[in-house]
Amino acid sequence: MALMPKRVKYRKAQRGRRKGLSTSGSQLSFGEFGLKALDNAWVRDRQIEAARVALMRHTKRGGKVWIRIFPDRPVTKKPAETRMGKGKGAPDHWVAVIRRGRVLFEMEGIPVELAKESMRLAAHKLPIRTKFISRVHQHA
Repeated sequence: MALMPKRVKYRKAQRGRRKGLSTSGSQLSFGEFGLKALDNAWVRDRQIEAARVALMRHTKRGGKVWIRIFPDRPVTKKPAETRMGKGKGAPDHWVAVIRRGRVLFEMEGIPVELAKESMRLAAHKLPIRTKFISRVHQHA
């Protein structure tokens, strides 16, 4: 099942801007370890789910995981081989807008080596560069 909002105010959204730093969600709030974004990008609902599955599988469902991002922006797409014009396409999928510095996932209750490896596997499922952070090194 894909991540998406239950309902939205507007069915179609404009593209917006992706530059700049993340203003909120840039510190660890819940867990001991985290995965932080180093790029700006749109992360699709399927990519978030794939990263979550990779994380859960490697930790063998031990510890606790928080997903700090949610795909709340609709992306539209026109059908293949359609001529220009005739309005904007239908909503196709959902994305989360990620800015540099945003914490994507957090976890606790497992050893640091296991957390680091599982975050690495999850990071491979995402279209951005990331770094592993922990509470010990957060203020460094």
